[in-house]
Amino acid sequence: MTAGPRLADALLPRLPSAVETPGFDRSAVAPGIVHLGLGAFHRAHQAVFVDDCLNAGESTWGIVGASLRSADTRNALAPQDGLYTLSVVDGSGERLRVVGSILSTLVAPENPGALLDALCDPRTRIVTLTVTEKAYLRNSAGNLDERHPEVVWDLANPDRPKSLYGFLAEAIARRRAAGTVPFTILSCDNLPANGATLRKLLVAFAGMRDRELGRYVAEDIAFPSSMVDRIVPATTDSDRERISAALGATDAWPVTTEPFRQWVIEDRFPGGRPALERFGVEMVKDVAPFEDMKLRLLNGSHSAIAYLGLLSGHETVAAAFGDPAIRSFVGRLWSEAIPTLPTDAGLRPEAYIDELAKRFDNPALKHRTAQIANDGSQKLPQRIIATAIDRLRTGAGADHLMLAPAAWIAACEARGNSLPAGHFTDPLDAALGAIFAKSLGAAETVDEVFGAAGFAAGSDNLATLKRTAARHLASLRRNGAAATLQELGS
Repeated sequence: MTAGPRLADALLPRLPSAVETPGFDRSAVAPGIVHLGLGAFHRAHQAVFVDDCLNAGESTWGIVGASLRSADTRNALAPQDGLYTLSVVDGSGERLRVVGSILSTLVAPENPGALLDALCDPRTRIVTLTVTEKAYLRNSAGNLDERHPEVVWDLANPDRPKSLYGFLAEAIARRRAAGTVPFTILSCDNLPANGATLRKLLVAFAGMRDRELGRYVAEDIAFPSSMVDRIVPATTDSDRERISAALGATDAWPVTTEPFRQWVIEDRFPGGRPALERFGVEMVKDVAPFEDMKLRLLNGSHSAIAYLGLLSGHETVAAAFGDPAIRSFVGRLWSEAIPTLPTDAGLRPEAYIDELAKRFDNPALKHRTAQIANDGSQKLPQRIIATAIDRLRTGAGADHLMLAPAAWIAACEARGNSLPAGHFTDPLDAALGAIFAKSLGAAETVDEVFGAAGFAAGSDNLATLKRTAARHLASLRRNGAAATLQELGS
């Protein structure tokens, strides 16, 4: 990494004038938000919107960031007073901004008591989350996995929680006992109806602890749903070198992103909120139509691009989308998905996919296909499978949509062969490995994988979905991605 002083508050006045820096006194900011899941996406999205509000003088909405697993982000940001650089890149170049909204960072496994104290602080009025799908600890039916080791632990050790639910339930119980007003819990994860989903799961957990606590969570805690959108590739050593050189100071963990950003939130915050709408956040009554459009058009095509890109030897989204066969396929996938969206919600899907094409084409955004490929078994149900089910319900086909899960299976099979072992990961890797070891035919493989993942479980169209996926998997195995795409497009 470039040698030089470490980015910190004292260094801000000496940064180059082209670098945007916080326009507020960070020492005068009070914490009002606790964020769980302190990853790159949060730092390129929610933390930037909050930084906008702090720059506008709303000084009671600083963020306490907490990692539920790794200490890496804390170790990088703590020596920098929580500061980091946001790099916004496109074909015109790079713009740098130092973000100052994160006041402190915690690592839950190291000191669960410190996180509970932050959650119980009366100044904390909002808890936000970007913990990814697997941290929601759901079983194949979408309910709380009551046998999960962390759930079992947290029920027995409420003062030393490990899971998302353990921390939230214990903090809610303590605030209630102290007479502290409830906080609002705002999920920012890519889950359908993420607020309602989190509410159901937390009510179930809290009810297992205490029936009355479960009732209190159900009736007195607000869980607005939200939809978030910004492409944030994993930070590379090259990013660190380039950004640190431009700063003239060492930033151990900057984040790189695209100019586009979107945040749609249901406006239910009994304890108050920052005026996010001043900076482009859409505050709405119902986020579902916007969420569906994003999941089905952006996230669905992203997954398809990732798996087909991996099978075609493309390292980044821009490279994969630049492949004429994949680009043409994505256009047809969008044509299948758009009719499943509501027509009376003010959506503009044609304009949206035009914007998506520009974003996917961004050559400066090195968004790795392997990064997007992670956790496919938990992402594909809402991104692809639900859309395909809706298509079949209307009597339409889902041929292009169902290539995505087939490509996921083929890409998982390819690890350790044409793709490096461990190139991407999935919560079902152990089960998938056992299935692949049987060397089954395409139909049998799809049947077992769909069963393990719970894809389309209970759907009247399950057999049709499996047949279509199996046909695609057989072609991918026999002919490869390029020939499969050519055949599908003919």
